[in-house]
Amino acid sequence: MSKSFKNISVVASATMVSRFLGLGRDALTAAVFGVGPLASAFVVAFTLPNLFRRLLGEGALTAALVPTLNEELRARERAGAFALVNTVASWLFVVTGTVVVVCMAAITLASRFATGAAQWGVSAATAARWLEAADMAVFLFPYLVFVCLASVFSAALQTLQRFLEPALSPIWLNLAMIGLLAGAAYGGWSRTEGEKMLWLCSGALIGGFLQLAVPAGALVREGWRPRFDLKGSEPLRQIVRLMGPTVFGSAIYLINMAVSRLVGLSLNDSAVAVLNLATRLMELPIGVFAVAISTVVFPLIAKHAAAGDWTSMANAYRKGVRLILVINVPAAVGLMVLATPIVRLLFQRGAFRPEDTALMQPVLIVFALGLPFFSFVNIVLRAFYAQKDTRTPVHAAVISFIVNLALSFALMRPFGTVGLAIASNIAVVVQAWYLQHRLARTRDGLEFAPIRADLAKVIVAATVMGGVVAAGGWAAARLLPVSKLNDALLIAALIAVGVAVYGALIWTLRVEGRDDMAAVLGKLRAKFGGARTPEPAKVKGER
Repeated sequence: MSKSFKNISVVASATMVSRFLGLGRDALTAAVFGVGPLASAFVVAFTLPNLFRRLLGEGALTAALVPTLNEELRARERAGAFALVNTVASWLFVVTGTVVVVCMAAITLASRFATGAAQWGVSAATAARWLEAADMAVFLFPYLVFVCLASVFSAALQTLQRFLEPALSPIWLNLAMIGLLAGAAYGGWSRTEGEKMLWLCSGALIGGFLQLAVPAGALVREGWRPRFDLKGSEPLRQIVRLMGPTVFGSAIYLINMAVSRLVGLSLNDSAVAVLNLATRLMELPIGVFAVAISTVVFPLIAKHAAAGDWTSMANAYRKGVRLILVINVPAAVGLMVLATPIVRLLFQRGAFRPEDTALMQPVLIVFALGLPFFSFVNIVLRAFYAQKDTRTPVHAAVISFIVNLALSFALMRPFGTVGLAIASNIAVVVQAWYLQHRLARTRDGLEFAPIRADLAKVIVAATVMGGVVAAGGWAAARLLPVSKLNDALLIAALIAVGVAVYGALIWTLRVEGRDDMAAVLGKLRAKFGGARTPEPAKVKGER
C-alpha cells in the first residue's frame, strides 16, 4: 500500500473514532436537553467561535500555510519551517485574543438591547432564545484562541507527513464534553438544566485546550521549539496575501451560517437543534472518508503544484474525487433509506421523544441527498488552494451565500425546518458546480469528464443497493417490534447486506478506484479488527 493510502487510513481511523464520539456527545446532549430552546441556543452559541475558527484558523490559514510551509521545507528545511510556525502562531494569538475580547464585549452589549426586541416585532420567545444564546456565546468565545492555534500546529504536522495527532484533535473535545455533561446529568453534580448546560460549555473550553496541547506536544517531538516572534518575513507576508481573499470568502460563509442559525432560531424552538443533529449524522461519512482523503490529498497536490508537476497533481486530484464519490454516494443512499431507525436508535431517549424523531427524519433525508456534493466541495477547494488561488473559492462562497439566504427566506414558512435544509442543499450544489467548472479551466486534466462514466456506475450500484436495503427495512418493520436492540440489529444487518451488494456491483461494473477503496477499507479492518490485510505490490519508484 502506498504511503498516501496509509495516511488516509490513519486519518480515517482516527476520524471514525472522533465522529462516533461526536455522535455519542450529541446523543447525550439530546437525551438531556431534547431539541428544545436551550439546545438550540447552545448550537448557535458554539457556532459563533467555530465560525471564527474557520475564518482565522482552519480555512484561510491552513490553505495559505500548508503550501508556504512546503516551500520553506524545500528552501530552508525544518529550521525555516519551524521559524515560520512560531511567527504565524504568535501573530494568530494576538489577533484571536483581540477578536475574543471585542466579540465578548459586543455580544454582552447587544444582549442588553435584545430585552427590548418586542418593539421591533420580535416575539418574546424568540428574544428569550437570542438572549440565552448570547450568554452562552460570551462564555464559549475563548475556545476560538485554542482551536485556531491548534490549526497552525496541525497544519505543520501534516506538512511533515504526521496525520495522526491532527486527526485525533476532535476526540479530546468530545471526551471532555461527554465527561462533564455525563457527570452533571447522571453524577449528581447539578440539578437544573442551566447548571447542566454550564458543565457542557466548560467541557468545550477544556476540550479546546486539549486540542491545542496535543498537536503542540507532537510538534515539539519533531524538533519545534515554541518562541514568541512578531517579526515580519516574506513567507509571513505571502501567507497574509494568500489569506486575504480567503478571509473575505470565509467571512461570507460566517455571515451565511450565522444568518442561517438566527433564521432557524427565530423559526421555532427546535429548528436549530434538529438541523444540527441531522448535520452531525451527515458528517459521519464526510468526516471518516471525505475529509480524511482531502486532508491527505491536499499536501500531496500542494507538493506537486509547488514543483510545477501539473500532471501528477491532476492524477492525485482525480483519484481523490473518485474515492470520495465511490464511498459517499452509497453512504447518502443508506442514510436516506435508514433515516428513521438511525435517528430512533441514536437519539430517541430521555428528553428526545418519538415526535422529535418524526420531525428530524425528513430533514436527514434532505441533507443526505446533498452528502456527495458536500464531500466533493471538500477536495475541489483544496485543488484551488494548492495552486494558491484563493479568489475563486471566494466567488463560490458569495454565490452560495446568496442562494442559501434567498431560498431560506422563501422556503422556511411553507416547509419549516425542512425548507432550511433544502435551501442549504441547493446552495452547496451550486457551489460544487461553480468550483468544478472554474477548476476545469485552470489546468489540463482537472476536468470532471474522465470521472463521469465511473460516477454513472456508482449511481447505478448505489440505487440497486438502496432498493435491497429498503426492501429489507420494509419487511423488518412488519415483522419486528420497535426496540433499541431490534433497531441496532436491523441497521447492522442491512448495512452489511448493503455493503456486500454495492461492493459486488462496483467490481462487476469495473468502477475505477475500487482497488484504492479496498486498500483503505482493508487498512481500517486491520486497525480495528486485528487481522492484517496484505498490501499490494508497490509500483516502481513508489515510496
